[in-house]
Amino acid sequence: MSKVPDLFIRAEHADLIKKLNAWDIAYHQNDAPTVDDATYDAAKRRALEIEEEYPELAVRGASTHVGAAPSTKFKTYPHSVPMLSISDVFNETEVADWFNKLPSKDLFIELKVDGVSYAARYENGVLVRALTRGSGVAGEDITENIKTISDIPQKLSGEFPDVIEVRGEVYMMRDDFIALNVAAEQSGDKVFANPRNAAAGSLRQLNPRITAGRKLSAFGYTYGVVSNKMWATQSEYFDRLESWGFKTTRQWARHANSMDEIQAMYNDIILTRADIPFDIDGLVIKVNDVATQERMGARANSPRWEVAYKFPAARAVTALRGITVQVGRTGVLTPVAELEPINIGGVVVSRATLHNADEIARLGVRVGDRVTVQRAGDVIPQIVGVAESAPNAVPFEFPKKCPVCGGEVVRADGAVAFRCVNTLSCPAQRIGELEHFVSRPGFDIEGIGTKQLELFVERGWIESPADIFTLIEKYGDEIKKLDGFGEKSVANLRNAIDASRNIELARFLTAIGIPDVGKTTAKLLAKHFGNLDNLRNAGVDDLVAIDGIGDTMAREIVSFFQNTRNIAVIENLQKHIAVKSAVQNTIKTEISGKKIVLTGTLAKYSRDNAREILERMGAIVAGSVSPKTDIVLAGADAGSKLKRANELGITVWSEEDFERAMANSGVTNGTR
Repeated sequence: MSKVPDLFIRAEHADLIKKLNAWDIAYHQNDAPTVDDATYDAAKRRALEIEEEYPELAVRGASTHVGAAPSTKFKTYPHSVPMLSISDVFNETEVADWFNKLPSKDLFIELKVDGVSYAARYENGVLVRALTRGSGVAGEDITENIKTISDIPQKLSGEFPDVIEVRGEVYMMRDDFIALNVAAEQSGDKVFANPRNAAAGSLRQLNPRITAGRKLSAFGYTYGVVSNKMWATQSEYFDRLESWGFKTTRQWARHANSMDEIQAMYNDIILTRADIPFDIDGLVIKVNDVATQERMGARANSPRWEVAYKFPAARAVTALRGITVQVGRTGVLTPVAELEPINIGGVVVSRATLHNADEIARLGVRVGDRVTVQRAGDVIPQIVGVAESAPNAVPFEFPKKCPVCGGEVVRADGAVAFRCVNTLSCPAQRIGELEHFVSRPGFDIEGIGTKQLELFVERGWIESPADIFTLIEKYGDEIKKLDGFGEKSVANLRNAIDASRNIELARFLTAIGIPDVGKTTAKLLAKHFGNLDNLRNAGVDDLVAIDGIGDTMAREIVSFFQNTRNIAVIENLQKHIAVKSAVQNTIKTEISGKKIVLTGTLAKYSRDNAREILERMGAIVAGSVSPKTDIVLAGADAGSKLKRANELGITVWSEEDFERAMANSGVTNGTR
């Protein structure tokens, strides 16, 4: 009889899964990891330990999770064969545990390249589609971007199966990465944190020309669907890949038949890692024989016949000179450790993240202590502990006022981060808020992007959102003289600004940057209150009465509209724009008034597409499942919401059920 987890174990496991999901989205969708590999690996290992002891928690836990849902920016397609992850091992003992259970000791060892995975499908030797890993079940269509990478042939040479999906890794050589960042610094563009981020950000561009302008490389290493296997071993598959025109990591690969040979290669690569011209974070050890691989099969999210032998994080000990606080573009205050410069893995480190006030308390660090600093995967270094306490060390007190604008610093109930409340007027938040303000979900002003905003803010022409609407009137003649501008571009900018002066209430609420209020919540608020004045006068009780808005968010909204600086910004804006009251634009259908929750990934509709269609059909789209929910629309990789719906006996719709309801209602558009 399996053990039953107590409340503390359940809470710990739920917290770990929540963190892993957030980190997966940051890594796989946003190409901007928020934690290093070691932190991620430690959290995942702990979750797996809990799931092994309490199997009921594994149903939607770390043992069944791969990647993150595909971005809604791209078309998505299901993988013909799921793209599984590889189980990690971190020391010789863990490798031996796996090795001793193998039915075959004939192994093939490859480098674990630190890049981004792709799957390229060929039919009759011609590339027809390429996808990202995505959720492992479905991936983003990056075909046109893949075609710009010379290491990935568009047509196979030699003999090949009628259908073959080649899988591999897109990466960036270190020299190419350095050159990209140098050019970016000179032009004022985004500088990437590491080669993996650069490769992922370049590959997942909506414009293939941007991808083509960056020097990406690629290896092939495995396969998905195949009509005819023309190889019996992994090493023979490498031969085939090379004959078709792919590059492989063959020159670094080795055969092994014992633990001594595995460890010898591991030790050799650790010593020569810096000489390899691209980033790696371990070795991939595979059973060489394909028939044995197929007999061994896979767990829920990883094959049994291969493991990733991860390299340890690079660490060093140095003195903590001080702690400064940075204010990000969303107002979050982040403490940064100022260190005695130290060389870690070939890089001189003088600063490290401390994440938040809770992390400082957990670590017990004080200014003057000697601390252990970790740098893993070339992401931002972090402090992982106190190596030696100094007798005269000084505890750090988190500021009560914003170090940039002097505004109040608050921490919402249950939140980790402290945040400056002056969302619309803090200089540190200005560029980020203005970017959000003019973006497509907000005022959608074409012709004003990050570069233009930075230029106008630097010259003092824009200090608050309202200044955008007097920009051409006041500074049009001066703007015409700037590089990249002229008579026509200024006229176009004037037209774009004027076209945005009449804005729907939901878009306005999205644009002004109310904490935690995105497009979905903005629509709920607009639909419920009808106009801006009603919302501004609403209290917490009025807000929590809306399904989908909790107590914390309600207090955030009320606080936002009571902040004197925000009031001034909004009233100044209203001198130049008109906020249209919300108008019902729905039709009477079988689901009018029903509460529907979306979960998982739909094959033909993005989450926003589906939500808009459902709302047009009169449904109320909620974010969480409750006894009041009428229908759960579940796509691929549906998680806890689907499980909750089944427990409550709520009607569950497939994508086909959704399309049937659309057809019955006469709604046919919205597909991607």
